[in-house]
Amino acid sequence: MDTYAETMDFSNSYEWLNYLMDEYGEKLTNLAYGYCKDWGKAEEIVQDVFITCFHQYKSRHKIKSYKAWIYRITINRAKDFLRSAWFKRVIVQNELFAHLTSNTSTPERNLVSNETSKQLAKAVMQLPLKYREMIMLFYYEELSIQEISELINMNENTVKTRLNRGREKLKTLLERGDYYERL
Repeated sequence: MDTYAETMDFSNSYEWLNYLMDEYGEKLTNLAYGYCKDWGKAEEIVQDVFITCFHQYKSRHKIKSYKAWIYRITINRAKDFLRSAWFKRVIVQNELFAHLTSNTSTPERNLVSNETSKQLAKAVMQLPLKYREMIMLFYYEELSIQEISELINMNENTVKTRLNRGREKLKTLLERGDYYERL
């Protein structure tokens, strides 16, 4: 179980839900966006995830790691969306990764790296899902290969292979600039 959450005594489902929303809300939205490429749909997916969490309050003591559990639910909901008939009929593209580039420490540094970050984010979004998923979980969510393996129920060597192939494809996209033409 998450260390902080272990020490917390949530007296009701609302306190527990507030903790989960504060701790994981933004990260889950970014994760869902990585799959569906639509901020509105990503927010809907995360809202659905939190409804599921609310209903699982009584089972919360069985959860070994809130982070792994809630990420797994989010990934499954996002993949369900990608399999849905609505997604197959409608393709929506919004400004890519607009909220993910906010990790810089100073305004000057932000201005210098802003264009590079946008280019990188656009290129990541053009990767096939199986590579994009690995890149996002490893770099943006900062999960280890072992954590990714457990989270998506995949062999660690497969995760490493997809991560390496994703990096190679990303490098090729960035060198050629193909991501602009596909947007």
